Amino acid sequence: MATRNHIVNPFEYLLKGLTWPFAGEHRRSDPAARAAARVTPQVRRIEAADLWDSLRKGLADFAAARDDVIFIVIIYPLAGLALATFASRYDLLPMIFPLLSGFALLGPVAAVGLYEVSRRRERGETVSWVNAVGVFRSPAIGSIVGMGLILVALFVLWLATAYEISLIAFANGPPATVDGFVRQVFATGEGRWMIGVGIGVGFLYAVAAFALSVVSFPLLLDRHVDLDVAIKTSLKVVAQNPVTMALWGLVVVAALVIGSLPALVGLIVVLPVLGHASWHLYRKAVAPT
Repeated sequence: MATRNHIVNPFEYLLKGLTWPFAGEHRRSDPAARAAARVTPQVRRIEAADLWDSLRKGLADFAAARDDVIFIVIIYPLAGLALATFASRYDLLPMIFPLLSGFALLGPVAAVGLYEVSRRRERGETVSWVNAVGVFRSPAIGSIVGMGLILVALFVLWLATAYEISLIAFANGPPATVDGFVRQVFATGEGRWMIGVGIGVGFLYAVAAFALSVVSFPLLLDRHVDLDVAIKTSLKVVAQNPVTMALWGLVVVAALVIGSLPALVGLIVVLPVLGHASWHLYRKAVAPT
């Protein structure tokens, strides 16, 4: 539902300016398309029962298209393992956990194809990995890429922050072996300080990424609104459903932790189920046009 006589605050003005380049050319030149892209959707109240129903539907989507979606998401855990291997070989042992935990910030980017699969199944259309990859031909691809860049920026900022924390904790230099690293982290005051501060700061980054993206990607794919409108809608969903969305965040974290064992292999199943479920949660949280 559009909001009339709304005075744009400086943050909204800046966000709109930064995201304008990602709008499609047709949207910038067509007044009707511009007006439609500026309409802010109505947000609805959701309960814990909606989360479980979204997970049930997400599991059903995965079961119906598991061969195709596994092909889509298998690169995600492989990329995580590659990052961890890189860190362990280049004296960056303190960065292994920040790399793997922060990599979850990019989960919504990896799930865009899954949203397309759920959207097509919802319409009763044929689903294959070709259809999912076809999301890159969406009229909203510019805004989707822009949202992805925002999450990448958060990921990079988190890594930079975690690296600075590790420099303080390991002032005498990083440990040369895994055993030395584990011993220094858990058996010294500096190591325990790094754990506490790192988890606290990482939590803030995770909350920011979650609030910005929880419905942004499916909304962009579904309605082709402007990126700043999608972000504001996502923030509004979280603000109006703080307890329910906090529970959803815990479910996502718990599922990702379980899926990471062993060696991130479980993410091949967990990620598509969460991706499909996120689409159905978007449907419940944002009223249809």
